[in-house]
Amino acid sequence: MRNLKTILEDQRQEILNTDCNALLNRQEEKKIDLDSKLAQVVIGVRRSGKSMLCQKVLMESGVRFAYVNFDDENLADIQVAELNDIVEMLYHIYGDYTHLFIDEVQNAPRWPLFVNRLLRQGIHLILTGSNANLLSDELITHLTGRYNEIRLFPFSFEEYCRINNIDIVGQHTKAVGLRGHALNKYLMEGGFPETMDGAIDKTAYTKALLDTVIKKDICKRYKVRYPASLRQVADTVIDNFCQEINFENIRETYAIRSVQTVKNYVSYLNTAYLARILHKYSFKSVERQSNLKSYIIDNAFLSNRDNSLQTDNLGWRLENIIAIELLRRQKYADEQLYFLRESNRFAVDFVRTQASKVQELIQVTYDFSNPSTKLFNREVGGLIKASNKTHCDNLTLIVMYGETGIIEHEGKKVHIVSAAEWLVSAL
Repeated sequence: MRNLKTILEDQRQEILNTDCNALLNRQEEKKIDLDSKLAQVVIGVRRSGKSMLCQKVLMESGVRFAYVNFDDENLADIQVAELNDIVEMLYHIYGDYTHLFIDEVQNAPRWPLFVNRLLRQGIHLILTGSNANLLSDELITHLTGRYNEIRLFPFSFEEYCRINNIDIVGQHTKAVGLRGHALNKYLMEGGFPETMDGAIDKTAYTKALLDTVIKKDICKRYKVRYPASLRQVADTVIDNFCQEINFENIRETYAIRSVQTVKNYVSYLNTAYLARILHKYSFKSVERQSNLKSYIIDNAFLSNRDNSLQTDNLGWRLENIIAIELLRRQKYADEQLYFLRESNRFAVDFVRTQASKVQELIQVTYDFSNPSTKLFNREVGGLIKASNKTHCDNLTLIVMYGETGIIEHEGKKVHIVSAAEWLVSAL
């Protein structure tokens, strides 16, 4: 028989053992409104720091809160009838709480109805989840207009620098050089918070995390019949990060029954926040939906996997980081990020839009210190052609190495910026 008191007491002890003073201040903390009647929903890939973020906000605020974590093996087979028993036991343990923090809420049975009932009772809810469907399907259906979404990613480069005591402001030679050195490490290591102290085997940690995301957040949730095929698709998407996805090629390579199945698998990777999928910038809906590029939520996944054949392509690793940072910086619901390719004529890495209007065109290249004619035409020429097509003159080239400043080409200005400096600044 399940002993709810012991389980919830143990979870409470975990919370009490959290040293908030040791936690990094993150921008997303400001987005959690503890006075709101809306459910505050923090979503993102596993181990991005969602629980710690919520704990820090709640503990520093001084509000009376209770806590339950449904990602606990002791609650794995919890039944709907037991949910009310949990709420009652939490009152027994915590007293008269005003806020309820529910970790990995999507693991609770019929959780949208459970959440809705708690909101009607006037309880302030803080929820975390590792699946984008948490909002795209169930919450939109059951909690229309009654939630506030906060997306959380693994540490940004700016946060990586702060946690490692790297100067992000100084412009003297040492500070600039150390930021560049830190960025090269970040390109390879990524930014999962738990790996920052150096005590964890990063390779083993990342392998285990990837397995958990695929098995628990995808296979279990979507009842995937052929998990081996899903894993093959996942490895292919990760291996080919920053590249357009060839669904037919993947289907044929792994003898998957249909292209639609492959598309479903890729969609699952996106909803579990393992990958982020960008659409092609086009006014034609069919082109937007059929031309997709994949970016991986954190660079740690690029090489720390079984059977990984990933090379240390620093240019693509930098582009991946820039893509995730651009998504992290989105503030409004009408902001979108696309890529642009016109056959073999030109390509631009990122098209940043708001309310359907192009705000900025961005290229990323690793070494622009002595560009060849081919490289110059590809990066700068691509921006110029894209500018003519989109009528956007805000052109940015982000480089790891090379002179920064403004260059003029074909009557247009291109802003060349250092990747390390751009990553620690705000848009």
